Amino acid sequence: MGVTVALLLVILVLIYLAASIKIVRQGYQYTIERFGRFTEVAKPGLNFYPAFFYAVGRKINMMEQVVDIPGQEIITKDNAMVAVDGVVFFQVLDAAKAAYEVSELYVAIMQLATTNLRTVMGSMDLDETLSKRDEINARLLSVVDHATNSWGIKITRVEIKDIRPPADIVNAMARQMKAEREKRANILEAEGLKSAEILRAEGEKAARILEAEGRREAAFRDAEAREREAEAEAKATQMVSEAIASGNAQAINYFVAQKYVEAVEKFATSPNAKTILFPVEATQLIGTLGGIGELARDALGGAAKDAPPPPPARSPATRRGPFEG
Repeated sequence: MGVTVALLLVILVLIYLAASIKIVRQGYQYTIERFGRFTEVAKPGLNFYPAFFYAVGRKINMMEQVVDIPGQEIITKDNAMVAVDGVVFFQVLDAAKAAYEVSELYVAIMQLATTNLRTVMGSMDLDETLSKRDEINARLLSVVDHATNSWGIKITRVEIKDIRPPADIVNAMARQMKAEREKRANILEAEGLKSAEILRAEGEKAARILEAEGRREAAFRDAEAREREAEAEAKATQMVSEAIASGNAQAINYFVAQKYVEAVEKFATSPNAKTILFPVEATQLIGTLGGIGELARDALGGAAKDAPPPPPARSPATRRGPFEG
């Protein structure tokens, strides 16, 4: 009888000890309550709390977790209705607050994120909601994290998964995008034509400038040539004048012969000239040319000073034909 009682007592002690040992897994924390009142948090590992006096209150997951924001329809600032869904990532930092400061932590986070999502997106236009997802995520993160700070949790990220505007708005946006692209194409084409016209005008301007500069240079060259020619003619005239002043009459014959030859050249090159009538006799021209030769010899040093003078020109009254007696 005594052995049975002792064995029964040993079994009861072992059951009590087993009930008093609390093993907490990694990534979790347990709240410990004494007669229903929170006393401390059990860390991961082996913990001993006497049974019947202490009990586990809440098992809190300390790892980062995710809560889905269910799809909902939101009216934007410009009265467009869009369907939106998203996710919220959070992590418990204080197990006691997460266990006792809020009831149904997951539901509370989901409802808080949903209501603030309506507030944030309801204050924006449709175009802003579609193009500023990062701004929406940042505003939601700031609002929700500030609201859950007293719950002992940290909101690490809020992401909008999908924004679905109505079909008619999608079609209108597609047409708008097509019109914008056509507008850009027309603008680029117009800018290309404008640039081409500008380049063409600049090219024509440069060509005209070069042509004008060429004409100016040619005119300058022509003027310089005429100036040189005038200087040469003035110098020749001066030399002839000096020769005449010194008593040499052959210089006059030089100028007369020059003008005579130029007049005959103009008659010969005239397209309408069939017959040339000389107003003076050819013998006079020959005499003049002889005078030119005399002048040239005098200028070269008088090598032929004693040459006989040219035969005298015969007047029309004394000239006879080949068959005259």
